[in-house]
Amino acid sequence: MAIPTKYVATEVESKWYDYWMKHNYFHSEPDEREPYTIVIPPPNVTGVLHMGHMLNNTIQDVLIRRARLQGKNACWVPGTDHASIATEAKVVAKLKEQGIDKNDLSRDEFLKHAWDWTHEYGGVILEQLKKLGCSCDWDRTKFTMDDDMSEAVIKVFVDLFNKGYIYRGYRMVNWDPEAKTTLSDEEVIYEEKQGNLYYLNYKIEGSDDVLTIATTRPETIFGDTAICINPTDERFTNLKGKKAIVPICGRVIPIIEDEYVDVEFGTGCLKVTPAHDENDKVLGDKHSLEVVDIFNDDATLNSYGLHYEGQDRFAVRKAITKELEEIGALVKTEVHVNKVGTSERTKAVIEPRLSDQWFLKMEELVKPAIEAVLGEDNDIQLFPKKFENTYRHWMENIRDWNISRQLLWGQQIPAYYYGDGKEDFVVSETAEEALTLAQKKTGNTNLKAEDLRQETDALDTWFSSWLWPMSVFDGIRHPENDDIKYYYPTNDLVTGPDILFFWVARMIVAGYEYKGEKPFNNVYLTGLVRDKQRRKMSKSLGNSPDALKLIEEYSADGVRVGLLLSSAAGNDLLFDEALCQQGKGFGNKIWNAYRLIDGWEIDETIPQPESSKIALDWYASKFQKALVEIEDHFSKYRLSDALMAIYKLIMDDFSGWLLEIVKPAYQKPVDVATYKALIAAFEDNLKILHPFMPFLTEDIWHYIAERTPEDALIVAKWPEAKPINDTLISEFDFASEVVSGIRNIRKEKNIAFKDAIGFSVINNGNTSTTFDAIIQKLGNLEAIEYVNEAVEGALTFRVKSNEYFVPMAGSIDVEAEIKKLTEELNYTEGFLKSVQKKLSNERFVSNAPEQVVASEKKKEADALAKIETLKASLASLQ
Repeated sequence: MAIPTKYVATEVESKWYDYWMKHNYFHSEPDEREPYTIVIPPPNVTGVLHMGHMLNNTIQDVLIRRARLQGKNACWVPGTDHASIATEAKVVAKLKEQGIDKNDLSRDEFLKHAWDWTHEYGGVILEQLKKLGCSCDWDRTKFTMDDDMSEAVIKVFVDLFNKGYIYRGYRMVNWDPEAKTTLSDEEVIYEEKQGNLYYLNYKIEGSDDVLTIATTRPETIFGDTAICINPTDERFTNLKGKKAIVPICGRVIPIIEDEYVDVEFGTGCLKVTPAHDENDKVLGDKHSLEVVDIFNDDATLNSYGLHYEGQDRFAVRKAITKELEEIGALVKTEVHVNKVGTSERTKAVIEPRLSDQWFLKMEELVKPAIEAVLGEDNDIQLFPKKFENTYRHWMENIRDWNISRQLLWGQQIPAYYYGDGKEDFVVSETAEEALTLAQKKTGNTNLKAEDLRQETDALDTWFSSWLWPMSVFDGIRHPENDDIKYYYPTNDLVTGPDILFFWVARMIVAGYEYKGEKPFNNVYLTGLVRDKQRRKMSKSLGNSPDALKLIEEYSADGVRVGLLLSSAAGNDLLFDEALCQQGKGFGNKIWNAYRLIDGWEIDETIPQPESSKIALDWYASKFQKALVEIEDHFSKYRLSDALMAIYKLIMDDFSGWLLEIVKPAYQKPVDVATYKALIAAFEDNLKILHPFMPFLTEDIWHYIAERTPEDALIVAKWPEAKPINDTLISEFDFASEVVSGIRNIRKEKNIAFKDAIGFSVINNGNTSTTFDAIIQKLGNLEAIEYVNEAVEGALTFRVKSNEYFVPMAGSIDVEAEIKKLTEELNYTEGFLKSVQKKLSNERFVSNAPEQVVASEKKKEADALAKIETLKASLASLQ
């Protein structure tokens, strides 16, 4: 079937994706082959395809398609994460539009809305990944809230609780007032923000004296339960044992002493608010202070805030500053920069808050995970290696993980309360088991199911996704099933460094706890996608292109190539749409190369020209050399370098040289031996390019020959390594310089290519004549004559020690050429004098930087060589 004139990406992409799906190439079942497994970093179920997803999933698809070509049993498990905070926020917003308040709904009613929302919008991103060409095993698609996945999460919670790792504690936590839930320390981003430092006067009880404190948060004075001074600070000796009065609310509080107070900061007096600052809580516990919580869960003030009750904390800050000023309690205000914690998800400013929460002890659990990445055996490798330091810092300074969230969307914590006390609970996988446990614990056999209340908190989303490499293969519920035994540990994990701790490190912890081994061999951490100005791509900046529109404009293959050409391993990717255009252009070049070959008439009777035979032998070695380079790049996860090696091989060596050498003369046939060898070389090119450009390569593959589904490119065989003839490669490099020299003379002298020219060589370097047939064809030379002396009346050029002559008779205007060469010689001699003058100046040579002097010396050498060549050319013409 003749190949069409144009490549129409939209038609080709849907045709081949449907074909791949129809023939089940993406699906994997355990068999006798070596497995190659990747689990997708599950995108949020709320998500749509953005540039980060495009890069991450293109890389995974390249790896999985290559493994398939290498004959491995490739399995790429897709899926989505329930993303508790993000999804719940979207459902709440949708309900609000309908005039429904989440608080008016029961848990079951809210969850019905959440599931409806998930079924309507969830999985959009997975459909979009298909447009990119992702060859995931869609039959294995998982969702972190699937029944079996949730069952695994609950099983792990109960197990860790029974092992003594999970406990309930009343602690200072990070409270997100927008999502109305706690966050783990890792979900809080600290940003430097400019605020104010407010100096406030507190009266001393029973006197007219005052003390001054400095605070960044005047609205929290309603929660003050002490003033603290450093016992060694002589400025405040008079305050020891006295009491202070909090402005506005009039609460009388003790003045305590503790060396914790920094005498250099502010005024040296510290207000202590145990309910709203972690360090103040430590002081409060030490000195048995009252704890006064002044905030509601949305960060408005409660009744302790008096006339500010119900108002937002930031509105109160403005208003209270004014009131404090009016009553004479505000001494002064200074500009002050401090670090403010914000929620990674909602961007709300975090409020430290005391709360009953569930925690997972991490100190013991992380030990195997530290050893796996940082130990001598290096069981798990991070690419790039620089991230090992980040990993070390996090893991060696780990704190207990706050795993409870005050949300409805997520796995409900399987703790059941049977009384009013904080410790009156049992933990169990089912309500039935919980009742039995509660009856046993209390000795009360009359307890009924309705007497138990399940914990309302849900588990942190990461507590489900940390099991992902095991739970997608049902390895928690059924640890000895065929899938987990075959596919685990997985091979490569491709993800962003921003979740190295949240997800990657925790999966390693879970893997060692539940399988006794690593969850994956290698972790490839991609860079962030930035624009040309190095800004992170985001919706708010409006600098993130629409992923699907890019595919529409440049083709899926073009976008894949564009992304990878701009992505150096582990470094941030500076995305430029021009690279997608380059990717599309590359595809067109390959398409047209095959169209050229397809248009040749084949003659089985004519012999193979020597030039074609040599060229094909050279390209076979050139291909093998590129194959070795590509293997090396893949082993180091330098996918952009692997692609660039393929790009150069096809653009320069195949299209630029090989096709030029072997193509038959105008309207003449090609011999069958050359045609067959060329098609074989082209097919090898398609194989190594297929992981990067799957649609285009599969399409051309089927134009080359009629193929059965068993012979499709997606399941073809990766080219085998064969011996490399380095001599052939280096001799061709030399020959190509000779061809370039001839082409330059033709171009400069306007000698038409159809006119054959004479050509002589002084072979001073005893250069091989292997490629003479190619030089003769590409230069359109009458013959190549080897001579011992310079040829009179000829233009000349050198390649290394060899000198080449093109006779000028009849080809050019000799007088005009002599004039032009003389002018160029005079200019070059003048330039040489100026360079030599500079180099003879001792002050310049001794004071100028070394590289500047070296550059001048190179200019001198180049000018001398050029003068020699110009003089030789002039001599031959005169």
